[in-house]
Amino acid sequence: MIDPDKPALVDETHPGGSIRDTLRRRVGMQTDVLTDRMRALASANRENRIIGETMATLAVERAPSSGYGQIRHQLHRGLIEILNPQAVANATMPQIQAAIDEYVDARLEREGTPISRTEQLQLKEDLLYEVLGLGPLSPLMTDPTVADILVNGPHQIFVERHGVLELTDIHFHDNDHLMLTIERILARVGRRVDESTPMADARLPDGSRVNVIIPPIAVTGPTMSIRRFMREIYSMDELVRTGSLIPEAAEFLRLAVRARMNVVVSGGTGSGKTTMLNCLSQHIPEGERIITIEDTAELKLDHQHMVRLEARPPNTEGRGAISIRDMVRNSLRMRPDRIIVGEVRGSEALDMLQAMNTGHDGSLATLHSNSPRDTLSRLETMMLMADLDLPQRVLREQIGSALNFIVHLNRFADGARRVTHITEIEGVDDGTVLMQDLFVTRRERDALVMRGTGIVPASQKIFHERGFEIDHQLFQQ
Repeated sequence: MIDPDKPALVDETHPGGSIRDTLRRRVGMQTDVLTDRMRALASANRENRIIGETMATLAVERAPSSGYGQIRHQLHRGLIEILNPQAVANATMPQIQAAIDEYVDARLEREGTPISRTEQLQLKEDLLYEVLGLGPLSPLMTDPTVADILVNGPHQIFVERHGVLELTDIHFHDNDHLMLTIERILARVGRRVDESTPMADARLPDGSRVNVIIPPIAVTGPTMSIRRFMREIYSMDELVRTGSLIPEAAEFLRLAVRARMNVVVSGGTGSGKTTMLNCLSQHIPEGERIITIEDTAELKLDHQHMVRLEARPPNTEGRGAISIRDMVRNSLRMRPDRIIVGEVRGSEALDMLQAMNTGHDGSLATLHSNSPRDTLSRLETMMLMADLDLPQRVLREQIGSALNFIVHLNRFADGARRVTHITEIEGVDDGTVLMQDLFVTRRERDALVMRGTGIVPASQKIFHERGFEIDHQLFQQ
């Protein structure tokens, strides 16, 4: 029964009508078709053969899942015609839930579909995920142990937990089901994919990054990768407890940030660069103005005076892009005390180093590289992308005078993420950037151990001038 006191959803496709009125009309119109489809499915399951030509004309694919999965898929297809994005956007959660409950009850009653009470409740919950969430992926998005979700077509979904990839038993019904989810994600940010533009990037409301690529580029079917936005803010002490670095190295990094040293965090994909950058940023004194610049906003700083900037990709016409380099240049006019660049990947490297050389001490950034020395080579390469035709000597002098320390991380085979090097940049001598390792992680027998090298930083005089004294015991082997 319909409660007359319960607010009804407005169906934008039928002005003056409600979602419930539309439900009644649609249920009646779709009854015969759904009955035929369900009978054909049952026959196919019994005989274990492909659905006949009659069902092929209705464009119904046989699912590799159970009968429950087929029922859910059929009801979902009918539901999305009623709960269109505009209707969902204008409705409250209780209204959407009520509409789904009534739709499921009405369809199952009219069709006489044999389904248990438990399955009926699960069906309503699954359809709510389909309408509001990411369908089969919704449980993974609420699992705090999942860092990455990798969808290789509708029937193969991997996740990364604690640095290790594992195959899940979750799947989409078919390519169309997966495409519906992809389109819903992209529609929220005004993006789309089709044969002319088969690749797209997006960001979910929680900050997670999404990359999509579809056929004909993706041979195995629509492919999607989701880099989860982790809500936990790790502290330096927690990194010490997990073995990512030793207490002496953690104390030195705290001093380096407070003393306004320029630090680059480097490492491979998934090595923990953003986590380390968040940890370092926690030690910036209150009262300083921070400008963060990111391709996709994912830094989570607990700081009072902070301005967050995010790059903007071009629109469907290829216009309107705002690059990280544009924002680095503009940030210099915003009176920053510190500039934090989420990831340096192009010509903005030159502007960032120039900012470090012109009074913006204490700036932080991350970039991809395989070692501290490779970090310098990557910086040189990216500075050349600025098309200023600067000689190599000038580029290296910029690096040597601007950068103080490199914190390099690596992800090991067991999934552990560790700081492998804390390296000081001493300057430039005869066109070569001089470096010295202060802390290094090495394998000793069966364990990875981080130790100080015994070398005291050449920049201890700068620390002293800025009011910080370095304890030489921190670097003892």
